[in-house]
Amino acid sequence: MNGAGSGIQLGPRARRAVRFAARFVNPLVLLIAGRRWMPVVGILHHRGRRSGRIYSTPLGMRTLGSTFVIPRTFGDNAAWYQNVLAAGFGVVTYRGRDYTVVDPEVIDYAAAAPAFPRYELLQFRLFGINEYLRMRLASVARSSAPAGAQA
Repeated sequence: MNGAGSGIQLGPRARRAVRFAARFVNPLVLLIAGRRWMPVVGILHHRGRRSGRIYSTPLGMRTLGSTFVIPRTFGDNAAWYQNVLAAGFGVVTYRGRDYTVVDPEVIDYAAAAPAFPRYELLQFRLFGINEYLRMRLASVARSSAPAGAQA
């Protein structure tokens, strides 16, 4: 799938502003993301494709069977997406547990819809988000499969 028509389309100046804001907001969100009591926001740990550095990015996500589904808010331009695509895997911290995820695949609204409550789907539609990243569980790092997932 092509991300050209999906997600929030920002110019270079707006992308710089988002990156600047994320430097302050993401550390705060990381304090609650991935916790046992936080089913909406998880943490995607990924390796920088150029730097080799490990990044932790808080993202909205849900489980669907033995997969995780993540809205592609900024389409193909998101660094986390490009890093995961280049590496072919990542580690998700979700509801207090770590999961290794592999095989990143872009899916459409219809395929992702069963993973999300209606109110979240409505928000995604309003913002023009029609593509999602689905990654399947490879192995479980610290415990069992996510709630609702089958390993």
